[in-house]
Amino acid sequence: MDLSSLRPAKGAVKNKKRVGRGQGSGNGTTAGKGNNGQQSRSGYKRPLIEGGQVPVYRRLPKFGFTPLDKKPVNTVNLTQIDKWVQDGLVESEITILDLKSLLHASNADYFKVLGNGELTSALKITAHAFSKSAEEKITAAGGEAVKAFRTLEEASKVGGLPFEEALLKPKAKLVKRSKKSTKP
Repeated sequence: MDLSSLRPAKGAVKNKKRVGRGQGSGNGTTAGKGNNGQQSRSGYKRPLIEGGQVPVYRRLPKFGFTPLDKKPVNTVNLTQIDKWVQDGLVESEITILDLKSLLHASNADYFKVLGNGELTSALKITAHAFSKSAEEKITAAGGEAVKAFRTLEEASKVGGLPFEEALLKPKAKLVKRSKKSTKP
């Protein structure tokens, strides 16, 4: 036995089924696709079938949607803040109200300070979030990074507190109440 005598096993190799090649073959005329209809046309693909579950193309809306928990966040870099200082738009302190007016934002927006660039003067900056590098650069320049917890809209609805204090007051955590069972 040598390589020239090797053959595939009997019945292992079959000719390709050639459809649409005459009626004598048994797969002529309609080429095994039946008569008319969408499935007999070229380019037909079966839709995704998910059993009884509502399919993904019906679960998602027709047009874009916004997740309910998405927060509108405006970002500002240290280079931009430094430019505001040099232009005389801000003095030694930047509040949430300053950020809102300088960034043309709404009352419902959150503000995050990013660390791109350097600060040349000591500033007290109040924002909702700071990147690590931004916080380090602000303190290195002799400034202070103050974290706010509420948006301007939320702070205006807090009763019994001055506006600035309401911005800095943390929100209360929601506690889910469990139903009391009446069964012993």
